[in-house]
Amino acid sequence: MPTIWHPIDPLWQGDDKVVQQGLPHHQLAPTWQMLMLGDGSPTRHLQLLTGEPTEVDVIDMSAIGMDEDNAPRQLQVVPGPRVRRQVWLRTASGQRLAYATSWWEASHVDDYLQNRSLPIWASLARLRTELYRDVQGIYYGHSAPLELAFGQTGPLWGRHYLFWHHGQPLTLIYEVFSPYLTKYLGATRLDC
Repeated sequence: MPTIWHPIDPLWQGDDKVVQQGLPHHQLAPTWQMLMLGDGSPTRHLQLLTGEPTEVDVIDMSAIGMDEDNAPRQLQVVPGPRVRRQVWLRTASGQRLAYATSWWEASHVDDYLQNRSLPIWASLARLRTELYRDVQGIYYGHSAPLELAFGQTGPLWGRHYLFWHHGQPLTLIYEVFSPYLTKYLGATRLDC
């Protein structure tokens, strides 16, 4: 189980054009595109898909200062010093569905994550925080530690995005989804 932030090794990495236009369905099925490229809450989507509450297991929450942390380049717009939070998103019955890392300005993380055991969307919804989710990139690749932790073989799909609040970057979030989600979303690719 990764205890330190771990990106997937991309076989492919999408840019802004892919994020805006989507991918051909033979590369990523429409249901998966809605999860990966949509601007809705993945935690809420996971709850709707599985019919179970989505719970969070906090793996790590560490001060990283101004370290770039091998994060996507958009980390530079999140003011520092920063805190990195790593979590598993899972069903109430224990099935891991996603791994997420988020980077926050250290002086404001407690304002938005008052209960750190809640999913980010639940914390922000309680505060009635209005956000804009700005998907910046998607990934397709492998990560031995994540595949082991999911109990599923890859390749894996991941993405990163910024949350904006009042025109300012609030946090950068990187998520990797378990192949287990094919049970609910179908195959990641359509054979055309």
